Amino acid sequence: MSYSQIRLKILPSVRCLFDKMVQVKVEGLAPHKQVQLRSKLVDDRGVIFKASALYKADETGQVDVYRAPSLGGSYTGVEPMGLFWALAPETPHSKLLKKNVLSPTLVELEALSGETGEVLASETNERHYMTEGMKRIPVQEGRIRGVLFVPPGKGPFPGVVDLYTFGGRLTEPRASLLANKGFVVLALAYTDYQDLPKNPKKLDLEYFEEAVSYLRRQPEVKGPGIGIIAISHSGGLALSMSSFLSGISATVCINGCNANTVIPLHYKDIVIPPLPPIMKNIKITESGLADIRDALPDPSLEKNRASLIPIERASCQFLFAVSEDDHNWNSVFFAKQAAATLRNHGKESFKVVTYPKAGHFLEVPHMPYCSSGFHGAVGSDVVFGGEPKAHSEAQLDLWEKVQEFFKSYLDN
Repeated sequence: MSYSQIRLKILPSVRCLFDKMVQVKVEGLAPHKQVQLRSKLVDDRGVIFKASALYKADETGQVDVYRAPSLGGSYTGVEPMGLFWALAPETPHSKLLKKNVLSPTLVELEALSGETGEVLASETNERHYMTEGMKRIPVQEGRIRGVLFVPPGKGPFPGVVDLYTFGGRLTEPRASLLANKGFVVLALAYTDYQDLPKNPKKLDLEYFEEAVSYLRRQPEVKGPGIGIIAISHSGGLALSMSSFLSGISATVCINGCNANTVIPLHYKDIVIPPLPPIMKNIKITESGLADIRDALPDPSLEKNRASLIPIERASCQFLFAVSEDDHNWNSVFFAKQAAATLRNHGKESFKVVTYPKAGHFLEVPHMPYCSSGFHGAVGSDVVFGGEPKAHSEAQLDLWEKVQEFFKSYLDN
């Protein structure tokens, strides 16, 4: 048969935004022939991520990944975006790094003969972060370090502060993709970025207060209230901002803790010490990784209460998103405790969403799942929990919920 008729198609276009689905098709195969589909990307650190799946052409010589089941490989069954979410790093304990969102992430797709392994067709999916006309503005305003994303169009738009993980420097993908939905988003760094200290001894809430003021001053931002989205360590910062600062209307806390962690948090004359970990509760997995899920004690115990964030003071709406298989810490326990605190103070201003088999890093849709990696506060590789498919589905669901939440409470 002639290979020249075999085509690998990415629909509706080879170019799309990172959070969008694409349809992968192979046409021109011999009927019922087996074909292996492979995906590959190289991140900004040079780490290679790969996935593969075996398919069988239908009677017309076509494989449509939207409809056809994978018979084996990185995943099985009908998984329209399996070649993307199943991408796994060749270097263990690697999380996909995207430093700068001005360039797309390129995912190379190949169709190979199931018998000979010969490459039959290939195509590259350009997964972009910024819609046409979006502005990406590096921010060095007083102490504040970050990047501001302003969507195209008339505006004004609701404003959101995006905080990432401890030791995560600055992460732009989520902020830029959220800005595409009609928000002005400030991706805010707080450690180890430009001239910010690599290992700060404390964090000042005034820094975050300045960031909120800066965002509210932008002419494209409509007030009065600002949103916050945060994950992991910064979840506690988001809860602290919501509790102590004015003008916060809607806070998304993803797999966070309801107490301060890692280093002391200062605000004016208030000091919130970090919750002290119980080192003997750290387990080592069979593969030699640390499992720190149970390292942090119950923050509501008398001896730990100084670390609790007083979220009963907050006047905003909260969305707590938690993964039941989070092994970074027991985020379900912390979210339920936070919800109970609000309820005990007569506040029903929260929603808790749980994802059964998801792990710690709930990212934007189609971001490869990270099962283990370096932990900035622990200083070594740890397990993050979760199963790839369930984790991927959780990311899709949460992304919709985040947008609905911010539109409900900021866009009025």
